[in-house]
Amino acid sequence: MSTDGEGERGGDPVSNADTYSPAERPAYRTLSVIVPVYNERNTVAEVIRRVRAAQTGLELEVVVVDDGSTDGSDKVLAALTDSTVRVVTHPGNLGKGAAIRSGLEVVRGDLVLVQDADLEYDPDDWPRLLDPLMKGKAEVVYGSRFTGERKNMLPSHWLGNRLLSLITNVLYRTTLSDMETCYKLFDRRVIEGITVDSNGFAFEPEITAKVLRRGYRIYEVPISYAGREVAEGKKITWVDGFRAIYTLLRYRVGRVR
Repeated sequence: MSTDGEGERGGDPVSNADTYSPAERPAYRTLSVIVPVYNERNTVAEVIRRVRAAQTGLELEVVVVDDGSTDGSDKVLAALTDSTVRVVTHPGNLGKGAAIRSGLEVVRGDLVLVQDADLEYDPDDWPRLLDPLMKGKAEVVYGSRFTGERKNMLPSHWLGNRLLSLITNVLYRTTLSDMETCYKLFDRRVIEGITVDSNGFAFEPEITAKVLRRGYRIYEVPISYAGREVAEGKKITWVDGFRAIYTLLRYRVGRVR
């Protein structure tokens, strides 16, 4: 992804997606799915099985980025590679943002979606995410864990997610219920030219801030969610929450690349 300038379309975020006439709607053909993986040996094969089984009506491209796994995930991924699934490997663990950045460098689809490898998010929800884009209602769609069926989060995770969404809404004059969701779906043209700087979990607030700064409104749809606990392999911590707040503030007051 290349570097752009300020890139803001005026002050308030205003999308042109809701002005599409039927004849102007983009003809999407390929869905590119980026799957960042770090030590997910026990779940990644099932995630890829669900990804392959998802019904979208689009050509599917899957780019799995093994972010320096040390638990044997690389051996599992070697057995999953085929004409649809491509594996990119990092020599060491760089972080989720770095993994997504590597994926963005090679995907070729009209649409780009992030899919975690931990079974918290279900590809059966993809049609819900795709529907607003296919109908010309949106150019960016987030799947909200707070408006759909879900396994209840730990109180600390619930509070942290709600707080970060509130801070996003205050700083960027939006009304998101779930800024930190993994399920972020983009028309490729929206993120073309945005430089992702964050290596870790700060990717979520960074890409949200930059998309909003460029003037796009984010469409939310309900998704199911089966959250893990730390003992089950959940990696995000309270430290990442503070980094997210810093990232939101940084891109609100600073220049956006």
